[in-house]
Amino acid sequence: MFTGIVEELAQIKSIKPRKKGIRYSISADFVMDDIKIGDSISVNGVCLTIVETKKKYFCMDLVEETLNKSNLGELKVGDFINLERAMKATSRFGGHIVQGHVETVGVILEKQMQDEEAILSVGIDPEWMRFCIPKGSITLDGVSLTIAKINGNIIEVALIPHTIKNTTLGIKGKTDTLNIETDIIGKYIDRLLSFDADEEEIDTKILKAIRNIQYGES
Repeated sequence: MFTGIVEELAQIKSIKPRKKGIRYSISADFVMDDIKIGDSISVNGVCLTIVETKKKYFCMDLVEETLNKSNLGELKVGDFINLERAMKATSRFGGHIVQGHVETVGVILEKQMQDEEAILSVGIDPEWMRFCIPKGSITLDGVSLTIAKINGNIIEVALIPHTIKNTTLGIKGKTDTLNIETDIIGKYIDRLLSFDADEEEIDTKILKAIRNIQYGES
């Protein structure tokens, strides 16, 4: 689990094709202190597993599902990315609950600079707008933000100088894409309210096997 508080703005060192997907090598500094093989790390809001570590970089593998559901497949060597290590149980909870499970990709429609701050307008697939509420939380490229305004399927968020300086949101502009993860609380509520077991497609063979294990039914 993550909090959406970016720890480091790192760079892609290399991209190598694999049979199914690609391997990223990422040059980093701050996060290298305590990461190890098997650890989870958020890369632009996508939860990935570290498969190799060296002194100044680490590697992870991206499968087709990740490339299809996020903007990581668009990146090139030298591009900057947001990094956040998985949250420790003893850490302060600085942002909001972030799983690192990107649902869709949004597009920056406008970026209005106001002195050292900025207002970002982002277009999102209407399917996910039911999980967006004014003053609610949302994650853009792994950054925990508050929705300031909603207009149709466009949301607005305010960026403070620290966010502009220390995340990809300061680098990106109009037409650039963003990985979107909506608030997990809204998704659970939506599922609870809409779920109807009678309307779900049930595999009767699997159901019978489960009940046989649980209750000894034949």
